[in-house]
Amino acid sequence: MIISRNRKLTWIALLVAVGLIIFMIEMLIPRPLPWLKPGLANMSTLAALYLFGLPEALIVAILRVCLGSLFTGTLFNPTFFLSFGGSISATLMMFSLLKLLPQTFSIIGIGIIGAVSHNVTQLALVALLLMHHSGIFYLLPILSISAIVTGIFVALVTHALLSYIHKHLLAL
Repeated sequence: MIISRNRKLTWIALLVAVGLIIFMIEMLIPRPLPWLKPGLANMSTLAALYLFGLPEALIVAILRVCLGSLFTGTLFNPTFFLSFGGSISATLMMFSLLKLLPQTFSIIGIGIIGAVSHNVTQLALVALLLMHHSGIFYLLPILSISAIVTGIFVALVTHALLSYIHKHLLAL
């Protein structure tokens, strides 16, 4: 699909805005554990990956994390770096699997891999930068279960969104 540069920039801005709105709403959802978040805003990155590719998905992820951190007052604090690292690694992993094994992984598998890699990266960053200890990886089973559930949900909603976009909006 070939679209104009202006239209592409508009779509990227829209995906960043939607991801940011979802992030801000997600901040209001009560969490069973303070550090356990669904990551629903990753729908915008996953959609950008499927609609455009890696560069645009990275732009959406970076802008979403930076603006979300700016709005919540966490820009350049440890929370920002954990979110930034997790988002970048998730985007790169999703792209890698999408391009290297397109017949093996559906959007659900890609969503799960993105969520799991996000969590693993965050745990690694906590171990390296904050705790200087690998004990944090004991949280991996809890985070993996959560990642599988939210990865499936994010992928299903993104799939429905992509179907709608392809059917109704990109035809304009």
